[in-house]
Amino acid sequence: MADVFLGTWVVAYRELLRFMQERTRLFSSFAMPLLFLVIFGAGFNRIIGAMTPGVNFIQFMYPGIIAMTVLMNSVMSGLSIVWDREFGFLKEILVAPLGRSGIVLGKAAGSATVAVVQGIVMLVLAPFLGVSLSLLMVIQLIPMLIIISMSLSGLGVLIASRMRSQQGFQIVIQLIIFPMMFLSGVFFPVNNVPTWMEVISKINPLTYGVDAIRRLFLSKEIAAMGQAGNTIGVTVLGHTMTILEDVLIVTIFGIVLMSIAVWSFSKQE
Repeated sequence: MADVFLGTWVVAYRELLRFMQERTRLFSSFAMPLLFLVIFGAGFNRIIGAMTPGVNFIQFMYPGIIAMTVLMNSVMSGLSIVWDREFGFLKEILVAPLGRSGIVLGKAAGSATVAVVQGIVMLVLAPFLGVSLSLLMVIQLIPMLIIISMSLSGLGVLIASRMRSQQGFQIVIQLIIFPMMFLSGVFFPVNNVPTWMEVISKINPLTYGVDAIRRLFLSKEIAAMGQAGNTIGVTVLGHTMTILEDVLIVTIFGIVLMSIAVWSFSKQE
């Protein structure tokens, strides 16, 4: 057990140092979410207002942008594994007295920490976009972001355990990120879509992360809308999910993904 904790700490610390030294990565991680926020916000503000009365598109989309920021940084956690494998550094880590479970958890924890910090930084924009924000909301948001980022980091590590090149990993990740992003309710409610799209959305772990964050941000608006507020949330088998239920589902997804990632990583090396 001690080697697992040691491995987690050492690898996570290394991931944080690498991120701080890569200024290009720091900038680019904010560029795409902000681009989506500006372009989609300007183009679809009136449309989403008609779909969810009382909530404009910026208010609806902003929680999803935070979840998107966490998604992109968390799933990319596997890139460092592929990079280390290509340049032979992974072999040096594996022969060190560190548990392999600790190595996987360290990679995920390091990327999750970065993702959480970036998600919190995005909150700076909230007052300028007309999105209400309070200290209590930030305190409640942090554990949500930690759970979501750790869960999605498990997916990144799982994919990386099967990849041998950075180019291949990035192609596969892009093919996964964009469907997850567009089918998670970031840009539109997932309850009023074609059946096949709704089914895919409901098995997407990011859907529940987005819903939990959105319900936290729009709690007053949803309460004021009453029954009509259910169009904003995620409904499963006729039941509208609560924040706790959303977080529970994301946690279950995370445990399953991380367990498979640890097993796959141990088998591949």
